[in-house]
Amino acid sequence: MSQNLADLMPVDGASVNIRTWLKSFSYTKRLLVGESGDPWESASRYLAYFSQAQGLLKPDVAVIEVGELFDAWLQRNPAVKAELAGKRKLSYPLRKLLEQSQPRELLAEIIEAVLAQLRGQLPLVLSMPSPGSWLQKASRAAGRGEVELDGDSIEDSAMYVADLARSVSGAAVGGLLLEESLAGVQPGGVDPELYRPLINLARHYRWPLALRMGEGKVVDSPALAEIDVFIGAGDFPAAGRAQGLDVSGMVWGGEPLPPLTPTQFYFVDIPRDALPEQVLDSLARLKADRA
Repeated sequence: MSQNLADLMPVDGASVNIRTWLKSFSYTKRLLVGESGDPWESASRYLAYFSQAQGLLKPDVAVIEVGELFDAWLQRNPAVKAELAGKRKLSYPLRKLLEQSQPRELLAEIIEAVLAQLRGQLPLVLSMPSPGSWLQKASRAAGRGEVELDGDSIEDSAMYVADLARSVSGAAVGGLLLEESLAGVQPGGVDPELYRPLINLARHYRWPLALRMGEGKVVDSPALAEIDVFIGAGDFPAAGRAQGLDVSGMVWGGEPLPPLTPTQFYFVDIPRDALPEQVLDSLARLKADRA
């Protein structure tokens, strides 16, 4: 079986070999460790949670939510928030957060443990907020609230996120997913060229790069051709080898699912408060429709 997302992507007219890509952390965390539980306390604690979640949902892609790891670590170490506000530069809070050694080391340990658990049966994808989205999160953590993003700050943030990803480049990572914020829209749209440090890193390590689009538009750019997978609920750029059709609203609203082209798969974000019976029934329906 594959350890790389590229092995599931269509080649020479073949179909994509993914039925459903799940975003399930908020749901499985509530279900398996409770609202106040923290699966990120150690690699062993996370592996116990991860194994249960995999057994429960049986996803086609294994995902580690890197942004959630840093959120949890910051929650356990609130004194660091004062360090994030040390300089006025827009990208400084994110730089200071991502250079912290403890969460980096924890991420490396978790990846190693998860890969041993998977034994090559699924690709392991690192999911993280896009550079602009993570910049906003770090700014709020630093007490600055929402900031007005500019191209230089987003590009700086992409460099810091790339440096974090590079720190685990020795592991058999199967791909990267960048998630745009669904709650806010970047003025002027998302310009993927500003993500150049991450695009170059992904190409260097042969990591397929996926982008989950937000509510705003994606700026037409040559960089679009260097993104392998686009995930969204609306129109897709005329690029990428595969498309993840976000049917979350349709699934939980009981609506009919649209048919898929050979290069498409379903993407579903499971609500935190979803009922287990509803989730299992919905996943069975998705698999039947995709088959």
